[in-house]
Amino acid sequence: MNPDIERELIPHSDTVRMIGELQGLTSRLKNAFSQLELLDDAGHVPASPDFSVLIHHAETAQALSRDVVQPTSAFAQTAHSTNRAGSTVLSHMATAGTMSCSAAPLFAQTAETALALPRSHGTSDRQQMEGRMVIDHATARAYLRRASESLSEAVKQLHGHLDFHRIFPASMRQGTATPPPPPPPRQSPRTR
Repeated sequence: MNPDIERELIPHSDTVRMIGELQGLTSRLKNAFSQLELLDDAGHVPASPDFSVLIHHAETAQALSRDVVQPTSAFAQTAHSTNRAGSTVLSHMATAGTMSCSAAPLFAQTAETALALPRSHGTSDRQQMEGRMVIDHATARAYLRRASESLSEAVKQLHGHLDFHRIFPASMRQGTATPPPPPPPRQSPRTR
């Protein structure tokens, strides 16, 4: 295979594997965004927000961020992360890592504020704390949504890369091009 083409191609099997892994993470991030809620059905902060539920939101976000950062780190260590397609994929994965890592502390802050609510003295103090909780929690959820969107963009880039693979014969994609047969042996005339 042409070395320039080989440098540009992420191996087909790696591309397919990454697409599956990133699609799974995208789905998990979307689910977390939609399920991790602070407000009640009426759109208000509950009178007594449950710390255990809110700290679980932080735990969920922490686990998601770890699961996003690990494949990002692994891909960054490959030679393919520096080619044109790979660097674009890595950029989207890095953004997803940043966004997902930013969510967990905000969920934790929301939970910590929930513990302080019963001790708040005036209604203005409580309103300020509730407002801070709403902002922190909504921002954390937005980070999860943006992480999901970034991984979706990485998946789109990888799908486009699979199209690039289709240009080349299978033997070139796999690096197993069959060498041409050797020339027939030369017969030398014998003289007497």
